[in-house]
Amino acid sequence: MKKAKFIVLSLSLMSLISEEVLAREKETLPEVVVTATRTEKEVELAPASLSVVKKERLEIKNVKTIDEALNDIPGVHIQRVRAVLDTPPDTISVRGVPSYNRNLIMIDGIQLNDPQGGLIRLGGLRLEDFDRIEVVKGPFSALYGGQAIGGVINIISTLPTKREFTIKAGYGSSFDRGKSLDDLRKIYVSYGDRLGNFNFFASFGHQALNGFPNYPAFTVLGRPPAHITGWKESSFPDGKTIWIVGDTGDHKGWINNFVVRFGYDLTKNTKISFSILKVWDSSSYDKPHTYLRDPRGNPVWSYFIPQPPLPPNVLTESMFLSGKITKDYTLYNLNFETRIKGLKTKLTFGLYDQDKHLFTTPCAGNLTFCLPHEHAVKGGGPGKVHDTPAKNYIADLQFNLPVTLGAAYLNNHLLTFGLSYRKGEAKTEEHKLTNWKDTDSKTNLTYKTRGEDETIGIYIQDEIPVSEKLTFYLGARYDWWKTSDGFENMVSTPGYPKKYKSRDDSFFSPKFSFVYKISEKTTVRGSIGKAFRFPTLMEQYRSFMTPAHFKYGNPKLKPEESSAWDLGIRHSLWTGNKIELFYFENYLEDYIYYRKTGRIIGPREVHEASNLERAKIRGVEFSFEQKLGEALKLFTNLTWNDAKIKKNSLYPKSKGKRLPYVPETMFNVGLEYNKGPILGSIISRYRSKVFGTEDNSDKKEGVFSSYDSYFVTDAKISLKLLKNSTLSLSVNNLFDRKYYFFYLQPRRSYFLDFSYKF
Repeated sequence: MKKAKFIVLSLSLMSLISEEVLAREKETLPEVVVTATRTEKEVELAPASLSVVKKERLEIKNVKTIDEALNDIPGVHIQRVRAVLDTPPDTISVRGVPSYNRNLIMIDGIQLNDPQGGLIRLGGLRLEDFDRIEVVKGPFSALYGGQAIGGVINIISTLPTKREFTIKAGYGSSFDRGKSLDDLRKIYVSYGDRLGNFNFFASFGHQALNGFPNYPAFTVLGRPPAHITGWKESSFPDGKTIWIVGDTGDHKGWINNFVVRFGYDLTKNTKISFSILKVWDSSSYDKPHTYLRDPRGNPVWSYFIPQPPLPPNVLTESMFLSGKITKDYTLYNLNFETRIKGLKTKLTFGLYDQDKHLFTTPCAGNLTFCLPHEHAVKGGGPGKVHDTPAKNYIADLQFNLPVTLGAAYLNNHLLTFGLSYRKGEAKTEEHKLTNWKDTDSKTNLTYKTRGEDETIGIYIQDEIPVSEKLTFYLGARYDWWKTSDGFENMVSTPGYPKKYKSRDDSFFSPKFSFVYKISEKTTVRGSIGKAFRFPTLMEQYRSFMTPAHFKYGNPKLKPEESSAWDLGIRHSLWTGNKIELFYFENYLEDYIYYRKTGRIIGPREVHEASNLERAKIRGVEFSFEQKLGEALKLFTNLTWNDAKIKKNSLYPKSKGKRLPYVPETMFNVGLEYNKGPILGSIISRYRSKVFGTEDNSDKKEGVFSSYDSYFVTDAKISLKLLKNSTLSLSVNNLFDRKYYFFYLQPRRSYFLDFSYKF
């Protein structure tokens, strides 16, 4: 009996010691990334400015979505405009290069940018499904082709090595109801295991909310009649007076995601894996509100005031209404890896299948391009429905080959080379609805567009170790691009339908980088290279409407080109300290944007996709990190972007103005704590004002459709109740700042969640 107790005690002690040793080894092992070189590489030796956000840190930070996980990284600005569910973030910039279609977003190497416009949808991705996020800044067309002008964001998953089960549930709401995301509910469950050579992972996540009213309804043609009260005088950011008369109601909805992954080790050196990620969601506005009252205090939804020779001053109930958005997409990934002697081969097939991107528009006469007499009401009435199914087919064959030359220097090269293929196809159809609340009440076709494009690329990179401290990277890529089947039809409009000729082009993307590790504390790195982006199907063939604009495509757009260089140093002053400083410049040619045409349709300005000749971006990234003992970490970073238009013959007024959607100054500071049963963080973010127009005329802040400067603070504290369970409380916008990012942004809110893992 004593012997048995001794054996049990010994085994328990050995287990505790081994766990402590493994934890220490994990802390001392160098951090490895794959995105910067397409091969495993230590962060300190990677030839780029990069940031890695690991799952362990995500549990400390107050983040609920992928885009929130990236918003305190130096050089990265990402903001979800509507702040609700899976609405695409209209503003993402990496190193001052704006828009989602100039920054490549991937999941395990498969492009997440959608086939039509390069949109990204990060709100439906659950952080718990992934291991880390790698953000590599600077042009990377030499390795990844188009859409990598600003940088690459790679969201990376792993398969479990042992049995694991997770369940999480949470609820949150605003402190002042109606001013933030009300009744946010989340639930998540996952299970994974490894059985011999086979491992698998599956998860399901659901979230829903009641939202808040972030979209006002207004009339811009004149002040409401004298006998009506309740309106609020305001303006657009360009100074034009408007009168706010109500809102569209709470923006609410739900989103689900499902993930399944399988992996099988065929041999020690050969593996195969397959994954499916599916996201589907729906969002809409509930009952609208009118602020107007007649002399008796009754709500006012409409009026008509003639004012010849000017157009009449009109308000209709239909102006208060907004439709529903429904999306459904699936990402498939099949991966095969093998190593034969020194040659490593990786074959990847991917499919981005957007089965549905549907939104409805209640008719409001000419304002929504319906017939003048067609006006919806709260209970129903005429409307339109748009749907955009689309697909991206992706294939990539990559080889890694060590080469030994037997020389004193320039020995032990690593060649990375391969082929890639992408084909995108998308179409949009718009139909009339007899009832805007019922998508099955479809009747006549009113608009249709479609198009296809494909790109074939070959690439090679040579990693050249000049010495133990100095490594060169020399790479190049050549891409062939073709677009075809371009078509657009505005039914019953003169000049339509239009069929567009096929076009093709090619681009050569060279790049040179170096990493010089001066000492264990100091590393210098730099690069110079070119990048490109071919116009998207949306920019070429599609016309669409936003709350403020009507935008036309342009099938004659030229591809964008970029030439860039950077130089940086990373240094450690003392134990637990890390400082990094980077300077960069990026010269853009034939930059694609939506140009003001000077025409007005109703309250909307007409914009057309166009090329401006030249733009220049230069900037500085500075980051500082310090560990304060074992539990605390302080970090801060500052980014300065000088992003200017240098030449634009189509709109000369924009010369010297800032590029839209790029903040000049970004500042982040945070404190993180992780010891024992308590972990938490408090992080503040500052963003200077951005402009939404090329002439920077939208100067005014604090009004609907402005892009304000803001300083917000988020906080989170977690308590490990037992070995496998955690209770967390987080507060967003801790100091209750009010600001607009086109739409009104959420005020202070809280979220309480519980997780159990074993």
